[in-house]
Amino acid sequence: MNKKKECEELWAKNKYYVLSKSHKMYLEIRKYLKEKEIDIVFISERIQKVRDIKESKKDFSNAILHLWGYFKKKATKIEKQGLFNILEEYMGGRNNQKSVIEYINTLLKKYPNKYLQESTLLTGEKDETMA
Repeated sequence: MNKKKECEELWAKNKYYVLSKSHKMYLEIRKYLKEKEIDIVFISERIQKVRDIKESKKDFSNAILHLWGYFKKKATKIEKQGLFNILEEYMGGRNNQKSVIEYINTLLKKYPNKYLQESTLLTGEKDETMA
């Protein structure tokens, strides 16, 4: 597999996880991927670094809203309300990330999306290198 494709696949799996932790790091990696010469080690290290970042409700919520974009045309009004309620509870400290992710995974079972199904934010796997 070529380097660029390898990097893109690693990024595809981890981009929402990175976004959920740090919007700044998300933009940094995205910019890096546009360069001519890219290295998977750089991306792996950035993903690794993000793990140590303290939870940011704003960044996590932003990532969830990005994920919601994959469902908004298919999901019912009730499903939408359910997600926004649970997200609001999370933002208000009455719920945790896990319950928000579980809700997204429930939507994913009903409306499958291979791209999202491999996202480390949703699978809980934090693999930073290609297997």
